[in-house]
Amino acid sequence: MGFMTPEDRKLLSDLFKVAVKAADPETALRAYLPSRPRGRTIVIGAGKGAAQLAAAFERLWDAPVEGVVVTRYGYGVPCERIRVVEAAHPVPDLAGLEAARLLFQAVEGLTADDLVVALVCGGGSALLPCPPGGLTLEDESALHRAMLASGAPISVMNAIRKQVSGIKGGRLAAACHPAKVVSLVVSDVPGDDPAQVASGPTIPDATGRAHARAMTDAWRIPIPPKVADWLAGDKGLAPSPHDPVFAGHEVHVIASARLSLEAAAMHAQANGIPAVILSDAIEGEARDVALVHAAIAREVALRDRPFARPVLILSGGETTVTLRGNGKGGRNTEFLLSLVIAADGVPFTAIAGDTDGIDGSEDNAGAFADGQSAGRLRALGLDPVAMLSANDAWTAFDRLGDLFVPGPTGTNVNDFRAILIR
Repeated sequence: MGFMTPEDRKLLSDLFKVAVKAADPETALRAYLPSRPRGRTIVIGAGKGAAQLAAAFERLWDAPVEGVVVTRYGYGVPCERIRVVEAAHPVPDLAGLEAARLLFQAVEGLTADDLVVALVCGGGSALLPCPPGGLTLEDESALHRAMLASGAPISVMNAIRKQVSGIKGGRLAAACHPAKVVSLVVSDVPGDDPAQVASGPTIPDATGRAHARAMTDAWRIPIPPKVADWLAGDKGLAPSPHDPVFAGHEVHVIASARLSLEAAAMHAQANGIPAVILSDAIEGEARDVALVHAAIAREVALRDRPFARPVLILSGGETTVTLRGNGKGGRNTEFLLSLVIAADGVPFTAIAGDTDGIDGSEDNAGAFADGQSAGRLRALGLDPVAMLSANDAWTAFDRLGDLFVPGPTGTNVNDFRAILIR
């Protein structure tokens, strides 16, 4: 047994649910519905919560609507008028290539009387492969694999993706001209820059190829040779934000990590536990971010600073994992494994999970942990340090029975971390 009581486990689980509910698609959309157009309404979209957003839009929009959205395999929900396509994530596949074609097809031949509503959320970058020039799907997939293994933050990966695409970086919105485009964005990126979410298929970005090349060098990403040649050239450049085709377009961030963390903090306080939010935009190597959280938890537990007990410490953002071994896991389970090693014996309980319901490649959102998790692993004959070195956090928490498996949530506002110190 560890420090975690059934009551604490329920509280932590409830906090995650509250954070997810704050990004509920229907609630988020209702305040940002555009005015009805004289012509057609076309919905396009991409991301792990795109189908839920589309279904919510259908319920709210009491006028004719049509369109196409793409989501991850297993994340689709029934829609009556908007077509839902499923494709691979995090590495693109042929279904994603077809989805990109269908999105362009959906916005062909529009007029200035028509309206395009873009429902954009996290995961859209991988779900919309569209290799430019003479590049192939395998070239784009190889690029994604290289970036995922590099440990580069999402902002770096998206800056590169935009320059190696025929749909990202505002290109899909440009294809909608002369129709008006309203982009409704569920942000999963630190800082909530809507142009970064899903690599901005409907939102142009000011960064260019020189910046993308600098990022590949800075993060030592082994770019495939054909992709490197493309980045070195000047063909197929992304449109400028000042291009007249974007005149009159609207962009709204309708849900974000900030709003979800604030909702969780209010829930904790309603249950008599003071809450603090460190940041909603924490980036960096998951195991290193955990060391900072562990140091804060230890200081609180030992000296009541910088926060007095009891306290709930919340944080969000998107950490990364540099692959060093062949184990199973994701950034949230890796964060927790590093946390329990660094804060071994400290009386805390914690949850960390991806708000889309999937952390890495398995079916868990994350896991529960406490100050005795490392000791419990050792009692099972397992070495937590060796498991961290092998990127095998999933196995560690699976053996402890502490995986958190809520299933796909229908939204995505990045990582949710909560550390409770009584």
